[in-house]
Amino acid sequence: MEEKIKSPLIRLEKRSKDSIKPLYAWLIRLGSILFALLLGSVAIGLTGKSPIKAYGVMISGALGNTDAFIMSVKNAIPLLGCALAIAPCFKMRFWNIGAEGQITAGALGAAFVYRMLGSSFVTERGHSSLPLLLLMACAAILAGGVCALIPGFFKAKWNTNETLFTLMMNYIIIGVVAWLQAGPWEARQGRMAQFADSAKLPIVWGIHCGWIIVLALVILVYVYMRHTKQGYEIAVIGDSMRTAQYAGMNVGRIMMRTMFLSGAISGLVGFIIASGTDHTLSKEIAGGVGFTSITVAWLSQLNAFAMVAISMMLGVLTKGADALQTATKIPVSISDIITGLLLFCMLGCEFFINYRLIFRNKTGKRHEPKARAGAGKGGAGK
Repeated sequence: MEEKIKSPLIRLEKRSKDSIKPLYAWLIRLGSILFALLLGSVAIGLTGKSPIKAYGVMISGALGNTDAFIMSVKNAIPLLGCALAIAPCFKMRFWNIGAEGQITAGALGAAFVYRMLGSSFVTERGHSSLPLLLLMACAAILAGGVCALIPGFFKAKWNTNETLFTLMMNYIIIGVVAWLQAGPWEARQGRMAQFADSAKLPIVWGIHCGWIIVLALVILVYVYMRHTKQGYEIAVIGDSMRTAQYAGMNVGRIMMRTMFLSGAISGLVGFIIASGTDHTLSKEIAGGVGFTSITVAWLSQLNAFAMVAISMMLGVLTKGADALQTATKIPVSISDIITGLLLFCMLGCEFFINYRLIFRNKTGKRHEPKARAGAGKGGAGK
């Protein structure tokens, strides 16, 4: 049976889970990267520079030698750690946008322990103090966890908007650090005193050992999300909160537990940045990592191992953009445009992986599905 109706020119239809092969999905993702690079070459061409040469400079500047590679890895470490932190919340559909503040809180906790106890753990020049580092890490984990637990508690108790709550918490924590810089902790030129060698993370293969910590977190988070009861509860709540409640799960408690875990990992990332990279505390210590890591988490589809590759890709882009500006005098804004185009196209390609476009045929007719055989014998005569 056909019926003439006015149907839209283009409509969307959600794909089923198995309707597109994994190979095709990855080909779409690869195509989005190539398309972004093509758009970026237009921006580079407008400056009068050669796009091929510019991309070559970015690659060599990020991977061309050992020092460049080390810097790329250093850029990727906090992104990976923070993406792992917010993945459990996002899996539960709890939109934790407060990782920036939780990282800052973790760095604040680590700096507090250093200021209180650092003089008791004096070591030889160039040597780290393991007991001091462990105390700083524990303080960072606790500070970040509590910072995230507060919005988790309000969400569980009064169903507040977690997006706004966690976002506002960022400014509160950053404001506290700014106050400490300006007054009680007597910062000089906006930065507090450098950590002593005892409070710095040891170097392993030319990079601070934070890379070992985050790689261990990759395995732990993967196992936690895929092979534990707590990870199963998170997945059930993310699929349907009503189903979780019907199954007897204490949704509020699970929310608070997951948020504390998320904040604790973010706090640990703050400790890694403070003790491994910056060696001090400042209100800009997170450096936008908390927001960029949201992109990493979404691009990886919350897969812990995929986050490693995506974080490294962004680390290479960041280092390559710096090299591009230095070597070719291309404005930093062009580098930002290229990075933004890559992220935009990679996120946009997920739309075409999850949905398909259906175009109206030439006749403008829509075919109604045929009635099932034997569908209500008595109904046809009514």
